[in-house]
Amino acid sequence: MLSRTALGVFRLNGQFLGVSEQLAKPGGLTAARWQVLGAVLREPLPVAGIARVMGITRQSVQRIADLLVATGLAAYAPNPAHRRAKLLRPTEAGLDAVRRIGPGHAELAARLGGELGAEGLAETMRVLERLSKALDAVTELPEPAQASDTTEAQDLSHRPEFPARP
Repeated sequence: MLSRTALGVFRLNGQFLGVSEQLAKPGGLTAARWQVLGAVLREPLPVAGIARVMGITRQSVQRIADLLVATGLAAYAPNPAHRRAKLLRPTEAGLDAVRRIGPGHAELAARLGGELGAEGLAETMRVLERLSKALDAVTELPEPAQASDTTEAQDLSHRPEFPARP
């Protein structure tokens, strides 16, 4: 049963990454860049905080964050709570990129909601959140090794955890 669940989650993760790559194109982003940028839309966060929320390595987030900063889509800001751990925040260009993704994202969400129905979608979210919390409660996974030849999407999906909402 666990293997079947894991395979289903791996397939779903791959599907979400594929769809996210397509959705991110109008914003000039990749799925990985959209995912990291999306994590700081509500409030600036340190790289380690983003990694914790997303369930991935700090190094993976750091690489993507540095790329976002280099392209002007995000900026580092001082962190009053920690001198060395700067906060990542979107720039106006980053916010514009995410806004350009909005229409395609809304259209997909509406189609998916239509397919599952409001209650089915809510139940799916509850089950996924419950499974994620249960895995957190019963496992202590070591920090995954960094692979040097991975793509951005692979960097952000190498652990069998659920991706952050794009």
